[in-house]
Amino acid sequence: MAPDVKSYWQNYIDGAFVDGGAGRLTVDDPATGEPLAEQALADAADVNRAVAAAKRCHESGALTVMRPVERGRMVRAIGQYLLDRIDTIAPIHTLESGKPLWESRIEIEGAARYFEYYGNQAETLEGRSIPLGGGYLDFTLLEPYGVSAQIIPWNYPLEMTARSLSAGLATGNCCVVKTPELDPLANGFIAEAVEAVGFPAGAANILCGLGPDAGAALASHPDIDQMVFTGSVATGISIATAAAQNVVPCVLELGGKSAAVVYPDCDVDNLIENVRWGIYFNAGQVCSAMSRVVVHRSIHDEVVDGIVEMAKDITVGPGIDQPEFGATMGAMISEKQRDRAAGMVQEAERDGATLATGGHKLNRPGFFLEPTVFTNVAPDMTIAREEVFGPVLSVLTFDTDEEAIQVANGTDYGLVGGVFTRDLDRATTTAQRLRAGQVFVNEWYAGGVETPFGGYGKSGYGREKGREALLNYVQTKNVAIRTN
Repeated sequence: MAPDVKSYWQNYIDGAFVDGGAGRLTVDDPATGEPLAEQALADAADVNRAVAAAKRCHESGALTVMRPVERGRMVRAIGQYLLDRIDTIAPIHTLESGKPLWESRIEIEGAARYFEYYGNQAETLEGRSIPLGGGYLDFTLLEPYGVSAQIIPWNYPLEMTARSLSAGLATGNCCVVKTPELDPLANGFIAEAVEAVGFPAGAANILCGLGPDAGAALASHPDIDQMVFTGSVATGISIATAAAQNVVPCVLELGGKSAAVVYPDCDVDNLIENVRWGIYFNAGQVCSAMSRVVVHRSIHDEVVDGIVEMAKDITVGPGIDQPEFGATMGAMISEKQRDRAAGMVQEAERDGATLATGGHKLNRPGFFLEPTVFTNVAPDMTIAREEVFGPVLSVLTFDTDEEAIQVANGTDYGLVGGVFTRDLDRATTTAQRLRAGQVFVNEWYAGGVETPFGGYGKSGYGREKGREALLNYVQTKNVAIRTN
């Protein structure tokens, strides 16, 4: 039974839940295509108010004069607030995003983990002393930028909000978060948590607005001091260009066309299980998805047969009907995204790729696409070079290790990569040569909040996750004192 969802959700600006200057936005249920609820829609004036509130809070010193351990405890408490309400939040998030209920619970747990991890890191950022010889005392301070602007994608709205908001608050920044217009509702619980744990008004502002309106106003705002964006390459370029006009540093986590290099000595059963996670989790709507498998020709047929069998066994349907962890997949986020993926499937067939399974829309309401596998994919095909952002896997072959590296590195992206082999020397050699910010060996998505994440090439720059992420939210001040 579907849960009751309140009909209208407000934005959170300057410590208050408020309506939006642009009216209301209808949020649809991707599993049915029917309206789910309305969300307050922010305009440029709302963005101005949110930025002004964040700037005022920062300049008051409310966060920076606080002992870091106290700030960290408040950040951790946001995560606990979410965990305490997971049974309420998960169904709502499933209905707005289309993902299985068990996936929504994993996302909420992941969001809470970010608040836990960066809350614990708040008191660990330290400067250093620099010896200049007699008569001098020199040291560095790590200071927050001030106002951190954060634009969140729709594929993991809770987790991605948590990723940047937790690091921003832990380091003493005040934040303005623009949530995605396709599934903004569950982020209302993060706003509730910010208020409940005692952050001062303006420390965190969470609003929903359209990209060309609220998003553009935020990225180009003269009073922001740092910009964080996760999304498409084209939008990332626009945001970085706008921020550059005000000389505002950015962290950009953009798209990917990530490849798993599969050597003949791999554990095929383990590989197939990782393919399920790598490309069909969240219906393939993951920037770091395993969208390409580059497999040695000698085991190609065995691998393809196993993957196709696995893909056919995945149950596809409304996420709210999928409470238990398992081989299930929900709807894609919108009709537009589903149709774009389906169009790329048709183009790949025209280009000569072989559709081994899937590729069709489901004959039912909602935005569903079958788990899809292509073989006979050439490296220069569009399906092998451009991000589908859907449940579509391309299988390519290689004969030599050198060829495998060339194929894997043969796109403009460089977000993640993978290696499947029992040979540790081969694994480390390949990992060093893959042009990617993170490489998984024998387990796709190995690692966690603790491990740095970010791209090479058009996959962006800067790092999220891990200790490295914190350095994006602070700047170094040097103090040199002549003592005599």
